[in-house]
Amino acid sequence: MLEPSKLAELRAELEQQRENLRKEIVEQGGDADSDDAAIDVERGFADSAHSTAERARLLSVMKALRSNLRWVDRALTKMELGTYGTCERCGNPVGIERLEALPWAILCIDCKQKGEGR
Repeated sequence: MLEPSKLAELRAELEQQRENLRKEIVEQGGDADSDDAAIDVERGFADSAHSTAERARLLSVMKALRSNLRWVDRALTKMELGTYGTCERCGNPVGIERLEALPWAILCIDCKQKGEGR
């Protein structure tokens, strides 16, 4: 079980990460509360091929940002449920070093190395 001070530190880091991700999604022209892919890249591009390439790039970036946001939200939910820091595969504790490096980790290092999940 994590010490309350360490849990609070990790929660603050996750909340900051969530805020940064939401801000970046908005800066990229997306809606942080929606998976909608409405991105307007037509403006300013005379070349439709360039516009298409830019749209594909933005959609890829947006997909990654939203995926990361879901992982951060999942970790924060696990904190609320009291299951944060427990491996979802084997039920063993996720090492503190792993949580410090990747606060949204859901698997212990052994299960991760076995290729199970994210």
